Amino acid sequence: MPHWAAVIMAAGKGTRMKSKLPKVMHLLAGKPMLQHVIDSVRSVQIPRTMVILGHGREQIETALDREVEIVVQEEQLGTGHAIMQAIPHCHEVDHIIVLSGDQPLIRPETLERLMEIHRSSQAAATILTASFANPFGLGRIIKEGDAFLRVVEEKDATAEERQIKEINTGTYCFNVAKLKEALNNITPKNAQGEYYLTDVFALFHAQGELIRTYCTEDVHEALGINSRAQLAIAEDVIRQRILTYWMEEGVTLIDPPSTFIETGVVLNRDIIIQPFTILKGKTHIEEDAVIGPHTTLTDCTVGVGSEVSHTVGNQAIIGNRCTIGPFAYLRPGTILEDKVKVGDFVEIKNSRIGEGSKIPHLSYVGDSQVGKSVNIGAGTITCNYDGVNKSKTIIRDKAFIGSNTNLVAPVEIGEGAVTGAGSTIAKDVPAHTLAVERSTQRHIENWVRNKK
Repeated sequence: MPHWAAVIMAAGKGTRMKSKLPKVMHLLAGKPMLQHVIDSVRSVQIPRTMVILGHGREQIETALDREVEIVVQEEQLGTGHAIMQAIPHCHEVDHIIVLSGDQPLIRPETLERLMEIHRSSQAAATILTASFANPFGLGRIIKEGDAFLRVVEEKDATAEERQIKEINTGTYCFNVAKLKEALNNITPKNAQGEYYLTDVFALFHAQGELIRTYCTEDVHEALGINSRAQLAIAEDVIRQRILTYWMEEGVTLIDPPSTFIETGVVLNRDIIIQPFTILKGKTHIEEDAVIGPHTTLTDCTVGVGSEVSHTVGNQAIIGNRCTIGPFAYLRPGTILEDKVKVGDFVEIKNSRIGEGSKIPHLSYVGDSQVGKSVNIGAGTITCNYDGVNKSKTIIRDKAFIGSNTNLVAPVEIGEGAVTGAGSTIAKDVPAHTLAVERSTQRHIENWVRNKK
């Protein structure tokens, strides 16, 4: 079997993005566009991946895992010059597939087909093409019948050549030995004054080498991201791909246009996602859950049959058959065991809530351990922060916390204990005990009349 490597060009500055962030690091569906390309390469099991870096090298390099090999292009003198930097690293590599880091919509199945055509035909090069209704600004594929002749860039094309619809996507397969020889013979004599990688095709043609093309049916794969507007177009394309995939996997989307699901999200069958739901990061939702409407979950886990409505969750774990919302806020470190109810305007942070417990409304629970079958009344606050330190509140099983209770941490409420409504509890409450902390109620007769 021949040895393959992928070479991804990502050295460009991307000035049209008008951003301090390198172009290929802008996010699409939750991950950098460069990572989309790397993931597609890995899906077809190419053993080595090289990324050519230049502008913004430090920012990009820190975001890549150790399996990615870095090739540095100190001066950006064109695509041909970029590949010249990679060739010395292609030890024991027979073929390379060249991709662009700003083309994140390339699909693994397209790469597989391109590689198979290249491998089976023993071509010197195989070019991925696409047919555009309006190919302005793109390199044209020049053919004689079905035989490939050359690629001509927009600025170097004649008026007749500019009428051609088939364009060069910038993704290629090459025989490394033949490519290395051709690169030694290209020059920067063109409108841009750069070394065009596409010039090697004319050399191959002159030498009688076989060059194959494969035209993808999905023109979006050729979309290069050079501006915020193009980034938005790509976001819409990839979002539609994700939504279609999950619907085919048995997920019900009530209103797909208002649903946003990032690439790292995992969904099980028979989930219902209501309108205006955003699922981000590594969120994982189990079967029969109902999510939304108006819900955003980031890196959350939702158990079987749970319902989450009008909620913001971040790094929270929600058990089975829980009911969350509306208008709940689950912050990092929140763990809800099975059958927990979290109602309206409840905020929970860094706390574990036991099975069957209820926090129905208007409460804040932070840095707490809440047992099973606990009821926390409306307006309850765990006072966990004194301005310097954060302390823990412990509420044991079957305790009942009266409405408007302030629990001043560190404090422990014993099993089955009760706190009276409106109490401020700063001392531990023993099991099965009623704790009341209020001033005595006084009545001053005729006070209203006398004030008037």
